[in-house]
Amino acid sequence: CLYCFQLYGYCYQDSNDIPDTLTTITELGSPLEMIQLLQTSWEDRFRICLSLVRLLHYLAHSPLGSVTLLDFRPRQFVIVDGELKVTDLDDASVEESSCTSNSDCFMEFPARNFTLPCSVEGRCQNMNEKRNLYNAYRFFFTYLLPHSAPSSLRPLLDKIVNATGNHNKHGNAYEYLALELSPSPSASSEFTQKCVKSANTQYRRVPEAFIPDENYRCWPSYHHKGCLLSVFDVNEAIEICDSYSQCKAFVLTNQTTWTGRQLVFFKMASNHIVPDPDKITYVKVTD
Repeated sequence: CLYCFQLYGYCYQDSNDIPDTLTTITELGSPLEMIQLLQTSWEDRFRICLSLVRLLHYLAHSPLGSVTLLDFRPRQFVIVDGELKVTDLDDASVEESSCTSNSDCFMEFPARNFTLPCSVEGRCQNMNEKRNLYNAYRFFFTYLLPHSAPSSLRPLLDKIVNATGNHNKHGNAYEYLALELSPSPSASSEFTQKCVKSANTQYRRVPEAFIPDENYRCWPSYHHKGCLLSVFDVNEAIEICDSYSQCKAFVLTNQTTWTGRQLVFFKMASNHIVPDPDKITYVKVTD
């Protein structure tokens, strides 16, 4: 399972206090903190949701059958290289609930309840998959997807969130979700390309140059001490700089995000410019 926390090895050893001590070696991950996630860029939160979709797909079609996580909460997950992985499978189950009628297939959650059909084999249809999906909706998608999302994608994201949260209106909500989220955002012009027109502001292009200082903070930023944002092209960088009163210049780097968007530093002055072959600086021209 690519979206399960990887165990690299383990060994037993005797301890002075506890005999037969078990030591495990796992990949390095960070605990999932929802408040911190909401302070990151939407692009990074989209990546986490996409990895969660892939995990849900694996659980629904695993070699053991459909697997449900009975304790599906943020504390059961970690972030590894920007991707979400599940760490605790102690409460995983492959047993679909038995039933004699639809009333036996009742799923109760704090905000709403669902009743699934009872199959002719006497099993609640897709209960494991539906339970995972709704828990993903109430713990992850409803917070991470809509918050500060690109305006062009909001109608689509509203459909996705509604589909995951309402099993009655969408008979196969998971497949709908997987279909909408599976393509990489880099292939979606709605996400990567943003047609913008700058105001009458003029910028002077300075190739192979960088502004090392003159930072200011903005939100969300990829750099905690400066304003580092991702853009599709120079036009979008100009629009962003025009929107900040303190922005007087910006620097295009040769670094990109996981979707291919270019990282740009926004600066509040251009008094000190140094040579840098990997960067291009744009300075706002004042009258």
